[in-house]
Amino acid sequence: MSAVNEKKVAALEAVKYVESGMTVGLGTGSTAFFMIEAIGEMVQNGLQIKAVATSDETEKLATKLGIKIISLAEAKRLDVTIDGADEVDEDFQLIKGGGGALLREKIVAHNSDLNIIIADSSKSVSKLGKFKLPIETIPFATQLIVKELDSLGLSPVQRMNGDANYKTDENNDIVDIDIWDTHIKLTDLEQQLKTIPGIVETGLFLTTTNVVIIGKGEETIVRKK
Repeated sequence: MSAVNEKKVAALEAVKYVESGMTVGLGTGSTAFFMIEAIGEMVQNGLQIKAVATSDETEKLATKLGIKIISLAEAKRLDVTIDGADEVDEDFQLIKGGGGALLREKIVAHNSDLNIIIADSSKSVSKLGKFKLPIETIPFATQLIVKELDSLGLSPVQRMNGDANYKTDENNDIVDIDIWDTHIKLTDLEQQLKTIPGIVETGLFLTTTNVVIIGKGEETIVRKK
């Protein structure tokens, strides 16, 4: 079964958690795309929800499908957020940010009562780190941050978009680092990275996830914390 079909299977299972009257966080990325499409179809069939988008791309798609988008400030609190991940381990820890939306995604996750992660089977790992960890940085400090991360043995690479620096929706930079061989606990690594001025956020999502839905073939594997 292809990864595309596994993403769709996971997305269709996740939207079963969405009910009328809810305020829903909409994730970003290729797996979240199927979830947003499914919710759009549910809205056309009478589902009444309000939603907060984790990226400009998601907001455009949701609006096109007739999903009512509101600001996070207006929502105050979200009933459920459904999002994808670049990697998810057996302890419900994630690497996110391959699509560059990690900052808004983490803010939305923090303000949600229930966080559901959907992914194809290739994203389920025993150890995080084969996927490079994205770090969002303030452009004013990016080059110095790269030097500091390099001194820590994290092999930082500033993300590019063609010949230009990649820019997030918040107009920040992304630096991708290699944590595969680090012996630092992920919680300690997260804390260490956050102490570097100019690092806005990391793609480590260590405590926010409540439910993981993995598409595997035609079936789903559902794990609840």
